[in-house]
Amino acid sequence: MNADELRSVQAPFKEHYREAPEAALITLRAQGRIGEGVSCKIETGKALVVAGLHPAIGGNGQSACSGDMLLEALVGCAGVTLNAVATALGIELRDASLEAEGDLDFRGTLGLSKEVPVGFQNLRLKFTLDTDASEEQLATLLRLTERYCVVYQTLAHPPALAVSRRRPSA
Repeated sequence: MNADELRSVQAPFKEHYREAPEAALITLRAQGRIGEGVSCKIETGKALVVAGLHPAIGGNGQSACSGDMLLEALVGCAGVTLNAVATALGIELRDASLEAEGDLDFRGTLGLSKEVPVGFQNLRLKFTLDTDASEEQLATLLRLTERYCVVYQTLAHPPALAVSRRRPSA
């Protein structure tokens, strides 16, 4: 896809959302159900993923770790965004690879220390880009990738998060 094709595909959406801003607010959903052992089956819309404990806290390594899935979501979103921004800017990427790393101290999630936070303490997103783009173009490419990557922005500026529960209907 080139820049003109991308603009052509996105133009009707942009016009519709300009005319009806409320139509741009979409609610995405993820659903899961607890599975055998300590696992949760997640319906992705494309495949069934079974999430389980990380091997560092008792998992068998056969299930996806939710922390890994978070990093994978960041890499996926940043990669798609990078590709779209490069296309829109006319920057040719011969190749691009992304790597996300996150530091976890499992003492937090295992309840061994109240001083250790539960969750990632540091996240790093690394890009390796094979391109002839100038340093200025690359700076713009990465700045716009950060700006328009949904997962990156969600992690950088966490939204309000609410938890609720309900009983199944009889």
